[in-house]
Amino acid sequence: MTTTIALDAMGGDHGPRVTVPAALAFLRGNQDGRLVLVGQPEPLEAELRRLGARWDDRLQLQAATEVVRMDEPPAQALRSKRDSSMRVAVTLVRDGVADACVSAGNTGALMAVAHFVLKTLPGIDRPAIMAALPTMRDHVHLLDLGANVECTAEHLRQFAVMGAIVVSAVEGRARPSVGLLNIGSEDIKGTEVIKAAAALLQESNLNYVGFVEGDGIYTGNTDIIICDGFVGNIALKTSEGLAQMISHLMRREFERNVATRLAGLVAMPILKAFRRRVDPRRYNGATLVGLNGVVVKSHGGADVLGLRNALQVALSEGRKKVPALIRRELEPAPERGLA
Repeated sequence: MTTTIALDAMGGDHGPRVTVPAALAFLRGNQDGRLVLVGQPEPLEAELRRLGARWDDRLQLQAATEVVRMDEPPAQALRSKRDSSMRVAVTLVRDGVADACVSAGNTGALMAVAHFVLKTLPGIDRPAIMAALPTMRDHVHLLDLGANVECTAEHLRQFAVMGAIVVSAVEGRARPSVGLLNIGSEDIKGTEVIKAAAALLQESNLNYVGFVEGDGIYTGNTDIIICDGFVGNIALKTSEGLAQMISHLMRREFERNVATRLAGLVAMPILKAFRRRVDPRRYNGATLVGLNGVVVKSHGGADVLGLRNALQVALSEGRKKVPALIRRELEPAPERGLA
């Protein structure tokens, strides 16, 4: 069965110079995928001509006259740009034309537009941003990553339910483990909100494993880690900065003299494997979970590989119809479901 993704082809730092080649690369690797490029026809058609490609049944154009700037206030983008490529892409999901949408545009604007157009699922107070991070074993899913700076215990419980459903559906894990990010593993540690959230999770049907400290994010012992958006965003940006620092220091050390350069040549296969393992482009694509539709946020500065991976995330969740699964699990039925 074909899965259709609406791509905000004007969004991000690079616009069509990245979105169009990423779209073509995605289609080459996914025969069951179909894309609708949303944006201004002239630059999109020019980029297709440059790449020697053309429109067909799997690659179509939906015109949009406006573009949301990366520095534009979310409220302004929502009120004054109703024909922006971002909003039109989200609307295609609402109208059932697309199964998911992807944008590398302004995060705040995307959250505001998606929330307004799609609305939240019944039983969900606030959508959250969820993404994968590399670990010693494989990867971990972390949410919220910035949509909700302040959260109640009930919000954190809802994030846990949604995260478990996404991981279970997309990765086929029957009972993914869920941890709560905290400053210690002891029951007495943490704020009153964290303690209350822990009590709610212990009473749920989730596979709750308790508190996880900051260094536990990367061990790979937990499938999903829950936190508020303030903490989550700091954890995400710290991870990105740490990866850049390690890469920089390793490169500098290997370039110190002739001997270290020779050592670098010997170690090159290991270095390439390491770089690939922690490459943030491989984990690009954060889902706005809790909405009546699949919306994936790509990093604004993503290159072709990064945006292609964001499209891959959208394909997986659109194919599995994740919002419908969350809706079903949150239906009032105390004897069933994850909640």
